[in-house]
Amino acid sequence: MTTEPLVLSSTDARGVVTLTLNRPQAFNALSESMLEALQEALDKLARDDSARVLVLAANGRAFCAGHDLKEMRAEPAQALYERLFAQCGRVMMSLQRLPVPVVARVQGIATAAGCQLVAMCDLAVASMDARFAVSGVNLGLFCSTPSVALSRNLPRKAAFEMLVTGDFVSAERAQALGLVNHVVPPAELDAAVAALVDRIAAKPRVALAMGKALFYRQLETGIDAAYADAAHTMACNMMDANALEGVQAFIDKRPPQWPG
Repeated sequence: MTTEPLVLSSTDARGVVTLTLNRPQAFNALSESMLEALQEALDKLARDDSARVLVLAANGRAFCAGHDLKEMRAEPAQALYERLFAQCGRVMMSLQRLPVPVVARVQGIATAAGCQLVAMCDLAVASMDARFAVSGVNLGLFCSTPSVALSRNLPRKAAFEMLVTGDFVSAERAQALGLVNHVVPPAELDAAVAALVDRIAAKPRVALAMGKALFYRQLETGIDAAYADAAHTMACNMMDANALEGVQAFIDKRPPQWPG
């Protein structure tokens, strides 16, 4: 019997990569094997200079239901849990460290580490059917690792309320809180993701890569250091051929002809 890959990968002619979580019967729960497959795909993407955008999608009714609790409960051991959560953390940070923007395509529920996964993507487009929760507290397990991503996306009190109640929030509420960028009817989800991706893919890759790296670095430092880092990054970016062409095109009142 042929077993389908846990993560499906496809790339279009522009370099837009789609990684699809493919464990629908288990609501795309992040088993050790799923995390390994996702890490392998992200590592490969990080080495691909032709990649322009990553879309993170999922098959089935759920985007991702978090960690595989059955797998976790089978052999309770702190060493195992330490390894599992560290493995998950590496996947999450790999998304942030990719040199290309990452767009989550959220068609269903995203809970616990699944909600964390959405929060760690740079952008997110959600179906009106999607719902979000960090519900571990309902099982006596505070969603500590998801709280790191959630608290960097939402206002503090909103993030803390989700963490201590475990309540679901609607896609519309998630958008209002800043967890997702756009909410659309289910039938329009692919078109909305494509429209966002089109706007990103039209921009120079170097500028996006430098800008994304700086965006996250400066968030984790003091404002003086952030401005110094930003000034250096912008000066380096300005010397890139794409930026020089873009500025000249603006001066000449013509569309830019990107060198690459």
